[in-house]
Amino acid sequence: MDKIKTGINELDKMIGGFPVGKTVLVTGDAGSGKTIFGLQFANISCKEGKKAVYISTEESADDLRQQGKSFGWDFGSLEKKGLMEFIELAGNRAQEIATALDISFDGTKGNFEDLLDHIPADTNILIIDSLGNHTANLTQHEFRDRIDLLVYKLNKRGITTLVILDSTTSRQFHDIALFSVYGAIQLQKKENPYTGRRERVMDIVKMRNTKTPIQLLTYEINTGGIVISSPIDSSGFD
Repeated sequence: MDKIKTGINELDKMIGGFPVGKTVLVTGDAGSGKTIFGLQFANISCKEGKKAVYISTEESADDLRQQGKSFGWDFGSLEKKGLMEFIELAGNRAQEIATALDISFDGTKGNFEDLLDHIPADTNILIIDSLGNHTANLTQHEFRDRIDLLVYKLNKRGITTLVILDSTTSRQFHDIALFSVYGAIQLQKKENPYTGRRERVMDIVKMRNTKTPIQLLTYEINTGGIVISSPIDSSGFD
């Protein structure tokens, strides 16, 4: 199976990268680095010559460019080369909610397929950050139908996709989403019982057709982005 680098060197050594043309779910607590993960993946993908599209439903493109710059990722240059594109849906989403409130609150139910209308035909890599803004008032059955269809259509187009879910949405729909996606990674902030200090840990919940580490992976966010700091040996893989 062809794979593309995640941008996190230690993770790439462990799992070989993300399977090309498949959809991977990333969930996590606030401040765990979900957006950084997405930007890091976009950056390495562009460096590998892939066309990456970053759909943001919460932050502006300028804010994302500034975040990237703080880690040494020059998205402005990549955009000029046609390798990177930011699509802002935050303003659109706010208008949709305002309109729906004037009509009926039920109108805020999201249609994931609408996201596909914004994706250029030459897209290789897609990051959706986050899908949570499109899940308001969805039942679990509705969510399952929508994400199944989204994943199916992205797979048909051969787009390697990273879908990010915020912690609130994840608590409601995480288990359902796991059935639809090819892989899933959870970012957490936990207290180390031995040191009493808070630390960030990564759980590779699943990655089909790939040997994955069983234990949680400790990681840090430094000037180069996300770096896994916990050592892993071959006996710790499933």
